[in-house]
Amino acid sequence: MDRRHFLQLTGGALLAGTAGPTRRAAAHPGPFEPLGSVDIEGAKEAVLSADGKTAFVAATTGYATVDISTPDRPTLLAERRDRLSDREDGPLRGIFDVKRDGDTLLVVGPANPIPGAPSGVLVVDVSDPSDPVERAFYETDFPIHNCFAADGRAYLTANDGEKNPLVVLDIDTGDELGRWSLVSEDSLWAEVGSSVRAIHDLWVHDDVVFIAHWDAGTWIVDVSDPTAPTTIGAISPGNPEDLVGLSGRQRRLAGRTPPGNHHYVATDDSGTLLGIGIESWAVEVERTETTGQDNGTTTPTTELVGGPGGVELWDISDLTTPTRLSTIDPPASPDPTQGGVWTTAHNFDFHDGRLYTSWYRGGVKRHDVSDPSDPVELAWWRDPERTNFWTAQYAYPFADEGVFAASSWGFGDVPGALYTFPDHAGEQLNPPTLGPETTTESLVNTPTGTPTPTHGSSPQTETPTSTTDIPGFGLGVGAAALGGAGLWYRRHSRRED
Repeated sequence: MDRRHFLQLTGGALLAGTAGPTRRAAAHPGPFEPLGSVDIEGAKEAVLSADGKTAFVAATTGYATVDISTPDRPTLLAERRDRLSDREDGPLRGIFDVKRDGDTLLVVGPANPIPGAPSGVLVVDVSDPSDPVERAFYETDFPIHNCFAADGRAYLTANDGEKNPLVVLDIDTGDELGRWSLVSEDSLWAEVGSSVRAIHDLWVHDDVVFIAHWDAGTWIVDVSDPTAPTTIGAISPGNPEDLVGLSGRQRRLAGRTPPGNHHYVATDDSGTLLGIGIESWAVEVERTETTGQDNGTTTPTTELVGGPGGVELWDISDLTTPTRLSTIDPPASPDPTQGGVWTTAHNFDFHDGRLYTSWYRGGVKRHDVSDPSDPVELAWWRDPERTNFWTAQYAYPFADEGVFAASSWGFGDVPGALYTFPDHAGEQLNPPTLGPETTTESLVNTPTGTPTPTHGSSPQTETPTSTTDIPGFGLGVGAAALGGAGLWYRRHSRRED
């Protein structure tokens, strides 16, 4: 088998507010390494079939289906590129996300605005994954960064630059069923820059939508009646008053430095445990130091502040009073700036007391979260010269263990790919070094403050807001995310975040 190697945790706690260092479990005999891989140009999000043996991969200019039933030899079944190319404004581009509902696959895009290009939902019958049949295309007047599919409905991120709503469609007809917007909840959010409250991703469990809303935190919405969604509560929603009137520089930096932006959300199978992926980086901040006792000479210096974000675990057994249990820390990075080596959290998956996470060039990890207040790291594998992981997803039982899959979107001359991994604990043989260990004293902003309860949610004891409490690095540097929806999308389109 063409295997690579898996690694135990070696340190690098870079996100504040954790429950302490993640513990390590005893390793499985032999090195931990991938079972196999297959190249897919532009690979982004991956989702799996009901039996876990077929992967559906968003591929930027199209989508692909992959047979992973023989996990050491994953096989490309079908690859569809340049969809809607027969349209005058085609093809559909910027496809970062796909989601499955039964034998129906939703292919959405563009993730970021592309003037003059089509935006919408491509509905594909994947009952035969080797021969996908495209059934319909529902055009939208907004880009679609991410989506979710459940019970015949499509849930779309609709960043229109104004209300940035959640939009619910009927998959069979394309009819819009309903909308929910943060601006409609509280009109003060309308005065906040659109991209600071971008709706980035979402997850649906039992007619409840969890919305990762960037600097506005995670919102919990009841969609049992999709024509009239209602707010249940919010986690770390921030205060819109703190975000009104930010300068362009502030908007560009907020959400990108700790406490970071709410980037991804998912629940476990029971719906009582919620994971929130926090995305952030470090920035260089200019300082001036006074030297000399007599003449008071000032010397300009720079300081690296911030760092990558981790995955927060929340008890949501009572949706009106979520309780933060712990945070899984990100791997250390030799250059944690946005232009450096990304090791911040990205997409993840829960299964049977396990959590499978992706950390871009920081690799993939596997944790025991059967006690979510004390997660135990079981395995970590990375190859920062060749992999840049977008997601990790549990697949299916195999050989008395199991399989999970992870997509890597590549970088530079390195192609995107889909990897398969064994579902057991282990250590990577001769793991590559990302860089020297960093310290939380220099890289972490500690979030503080207790928010006002929002729509029935109780105050949390440690809720990140959009400010930092490092001297000289407050709202002016760490408080705003993106500087307008257009700017955020243009930047993310170039970076392909």
